[in-house]
Amino acid sequence: MPVAASAEKADRDKPMHIEADNLVHDELRQISTFSGRAVLNKGTMVMRGAKIEIREDADGYQYGVVLPEPNKRAFFRQKREGVDEFVEGEGLRLEYNGKTDSVKLVSNAEVRRYKGPVLNDQMAGNTITYENLTDLFMVDGKRTDDNVKSTGGRVRATLAPRKKAQDPQ
Repeated sequence: MPVAASAEKADRDKPMHIEADNLVHDELRQISTFSGRAVLNKGTMVMRGAKIEIREDADGYQYGVVLPEPNKRAFFRQKREGVDEFVEGEGLRLEYNGKTDSVKLVSNAEVRRYKGPVLNDQMAGNTITYENLTDLFMVDGKRTDDNVKSTGGRVRATLAPRKKAQDPQ
């Protein structure tokens, strides 16, 4: 189910800042593993979990995996471009792709769109992919043992009506 959304375009060019209790860096493989209350910031994008693994390819693109604390979900939040809106979501695994500028929320995934402080839209499914460059969400309701209790193997969405443009007088 594609839904239009547009994240901060400038975020992809911002440096990535990560805080955690521990860091193991493998220079040869270009992989950094942050563990213990890990928080990633990149522009307006925030990701949180128990463990964040970041790797960089030969072209300088960054890729990340965020895993949650036991019995919790990893967290993602990003401001939308040019409006007072935020998109946030949770999943048992988050996958960030710097080359495609996308975030994939895997297993027991949920995404919410806030207009100011007010919850506007909410989507849930097994896997949700948020593509910043194409301004899309894709929600897969594929039934798995992990999400059968929470979503019943179906996509669920609550979409608030948009304001209509004023008619010219």
